[in-house]
Amino acid sequence: MSTSAMSGASEQSGASAGAPQAPAVAEMSVRTAFAGMRRVADVVFRAGCPDCRARFELGASALRLAIGASSRTTFYSFTCPECGASVRKPAGERIVELLTGGGVRTLRLHSTL
Repeated sequence: MSTSAMSGASEQSGASAGAPQAPAVAEMSVRTAFAGMRRVADVVFRAGCPDCRARFELGASALRLAIGASSRTTFYSFTCPECGASVRKPAGERIVELLTGGGVRTLRLHSTL
């Protein structure tokens, strides 16, 4: 919100000139917040290969996330762009948050008893 819009909102409140005033808070929908945005930048993740030790960046489409019932069955995977090795790494809660928020395709694993 612009400074002029904020000062206009506080002038309309009818409070005296000497009293401190709380800043005006505008409620905004997600649609309104992103109105006019033409495209979203691609999310890039830094990764490394345990086989060839290469460090690189991968787009969300190059990664896969599998969420299982335990930490042993929750992991992400990708193919190393340098050596072609299939890489599988454990994914803790924070990694899961980052990957899902970045648009990585997710597979939920269910066990049958």
